[in-house]
Amino acid sequence: MNLFQAFRRLVTVPNDNPELTLAQFKAFSKQVPLLYFILLTNMLSLAGTHQQSAPFWLVKVVPLVFGVVFVVRAIGWIRESRKTVDAAYAYRRLVATNRLVLPISVLSVAWSAALVPYGNDYQRAHVAFFMSITVIGVIFCLMHLRSAALMVTFLVILPFSAIMGLSGEPTLIATAVNMFLVSLAMIAIMLRHYADFTKLNEQRLTLLAQQAALQDKNRAMQALSDENLRLANLDSLTRIANRRSFFSNLAAAFEDARAREGRLAIGVVDLDGFKPVNDLYGHSAGDKVLVEVAGRLSTFETHGCRVFRLGGDEFALLIEVNEGDEKALLELGQRICDSISLPIMIGNSVVNVTGSMGIAVYPDVGLNGRDLYERADYALYHAKRENRASVTVFNAHQAKALFRQRQVEEVLFAADLERELSLAYQPIVDGRSGRTLGFEALARWTSPVLGPVSPAEFIPIAEQHGRINLITRLLLSRALREAKSWPGEPYLSFNLSPHDLAVEENVLRIIAAVNHSGIAPRRINFEITETAVMRDFDQAAHSIELLRVLGCQISLDDFGTGYSSLNHVHKLPLSKIKIDRCFVDRIDARPASYKIVKSVLTLCSEMGLAAIAEGVERLEEVEVLRALGVDAMQGYYFSKPLTGELASARLEAERGTIARMSTDFAATE
Repeated sequence: MNLFQAFRRLVTVPNDNPELTLAQFKAFSKQVPLLYFILLTNMLSLAGTHQQSAPFWLVKVVPLVFGVVFVVRAIGWIRESRKTVDAAYAYRRLVATNRLVLPISVLSVAWSAALVPYGNDYQRAHVAFFMSITVIGVIFCLMHLRSAALMVTFLVILPFSAIMGLSGEPTLIATAVNMFLVSLAMIAIMLRHYADFTKLNEQRLTLLAQQAALQDKNRAMQALSDENLRLANLDSLTRIANRRSFFSNLAAAFEDARAREGRLAIGVVDLDGFKPVNDLYGHSAGDKVLVEVAGRLSTFETHGCRVFRLGGDEFALLIEVNEGDEKALLELGQRICDSISLPIMIGNSVVNVTGSMGIAVYPDVGLNGRDLYERADYALYHAKRENRASVTVFNAHQAKALFRQRQVEEVLFAADLERELSLAYQPIVDGRSGRTLGFEALARWTSPVLGPVSPAEFIPIAEQHGRINLITRLLLSRALREAKSWPGEPYLSFNLSPHDLAVEENVLRIIAAVNHSGIAPRRINFEITETAVMRDFDQAAHSIELLRVLGCQISLDDFGTGYSSLNHVHKLPLSKIKIDRCFVDRIDARPASYKIVKSVLTLCSEMGLAAIAEGVERLEEVEVLRALGVDAMQGYYFSKPLTGELASARLEAERGTIARMSTDFAATE
């Protein structure tokens, strides 16, 4: 590269770095107005000192033309500094400025040189000062546009230095040399500054790139975090919001309702008949049912509901409500239950499930979100207990019942169960002879705080809070001790909880208690409910098999009231089926009950099972059951539950009666 090419490169605006071009433009646009201010003030000052010696056009017209150009250009650059421009536009403006430097520089030198012949030594010194200070100011203002600064320096300093050097005046010659050398130093400073500016800009760009990369990484991490949060709050099966999302939204919605003194409703939905779908068709079919139900529930989001899956076959809804909307809530709840009950296609099969729903409304009830949910859950429990596929709104009656339930919970946890629990025995009799076949052991709890508490109250609470296994162990041991002392060989019927069958360890404890009692296992009949069987059929079947291998009898209680299928009954090693009291009640006046009992008896006959009718309270019922062929019955018609002493006395009395009858018969012979 020769000297000319190097100089040409220095005085050309580079276009190989758009970011650098933009940085130059931004810095340059802020300094150009100052450049024109320096040129204008210096020119006016010089023209002013030559007013009396130079021609009119040279000190009036030319400065006026230059002044207009400088002002217009300064205003234009002030506006440019406020714009947001791209690299291409910035480059065009810098090139235009670079090109404008040549005429302005040449004209400025020509004008100042034209003033040299006029005036005295002071005025000529002022011309030299004008050129020196102007060049220095211009170099400073053009530092960010290297090409323009160099052009000004060479186009102004060299010609003017030559003019003053050829003047023959020692002072002007010294001034010219001084101005030339200082200009060279200024150029060196400018070039170093430009190099530093370029380097700093590159560092800035590198830092910006690093920041951008870091921001991109942060955005990616935030997006990943948002996605993880979304997935964490989304049910993977149904693709609706999950339990975690529900309680988070519930807390926020509750606080919002409280802050604006508004209303908020929670609906809790539980499917009825879902377990048999899993057992009959498999878990894949159960999953399809859940997905379909979730889809049906989601259609109600247009009614101001937000739908969540709490887990298993339980769903929840946050519902927008207005003042006095209980009737509207009941109607909405019923529509939801009706939509769930519509048939669902699973492959070529049609399955049916129903849904029950409990609703609680703030501020009618609930001190916080969790409290409101618990009341909705209690209303759901009430709906399922009273009438499946129905809707219940938590009310004052249920509030009283819930208060009672919590009382029982608190006292039950603190109770001395070994001392406070007792047993009553209801006779199971031969319906024809009235002879006692056995006794069903019934749990009784007399609390020092609450007094007598019904098993219907404390047994569900004990099951819910994990105390039922302790109750089973205490009462079974006591029942076995008393049954061992009974005269004759009546059997003991003892109820097992679903929790007793759910874990093999619990069943092994029961077996150990039977073995330790000394009573023959064949005299023990364990009663299980359909609920216990359907909760986990395989585990229940295994537990029942262990008890049957021991030699115990097994009765299926409340048959016909749950969801067990004949297929499941067939697979279980049962001994007896107990016909629920709801079918026995007024069987003499209810043809439907009569047909159901007859069907159950036919089933028992075909499977080789004994049948027991419970809840018998009237002679008419006894007569119908006898006619149907039911041998074993229990109920208030025969006897209320008895204490252990009275149960023994009953057996002793029966033995005495039989003995007298035998003696009388022998005497007649």
